[in-house]
Amino acid sequence: MGQVIATFDDADRLLAATRAARAAGHTIADAFTPYPIHGLDDAMGLRRSRLGWVCFAAGLFGGTFAMSFQLWAAVASWPLNVGGKPFASVPAFLPITFELTVLTAALVSAGTFLLRSRLFPGKHVVARPRVTDDRFILVLQTGGKAAEALLWSAGAVEVSAATGDRP
Repeated sequence: MGQVIATFDDADRLLAATRAARAAGHTIADAFTPYPIHGLDDAMGLRRSRLGWVCFAAGLFGGTFAMSFQLWAAVASWPLNVGGKPFASVPAFLPITFELTVLTAALVSAGTFLLRSRLFPGKHVVARPRVTDDRFILVLQTGGKAAEALLWSAGAVEVSAATGDRP
């Protein structure tokens, strides 16, 4: 299956080409832009990210684990009477609980993001000159002359066909 890679010099043209390609039934592989473009995710047909829920669940787990472990250690496993302080002194446990909540949420969210987006060492990414400056790239998974004609008519500056996984 071939890919078609189109380069645009305007964000509006990229957005219009993405909508037109999706309406024509082409599979959109990815889009590369130097800055976020409002509405591009809707035009590509992407679902809303569930990474926030993953972060919340990881933070909840981290906080629960931290508080549970501290309570178990201070009350059941190794109770120490320090200056008449109660064994289950929850205010003393809050800083560690907060830190482990944030740490767990951050590490799990970052790991989930990298795994889900398949960003791993050695991954081939479509690299075109000036894509981080002022160019916009649209990659269609379904190639062919119809896709190339559609992209040219949408205002592409350059259109190139690639075969296989590596453009």
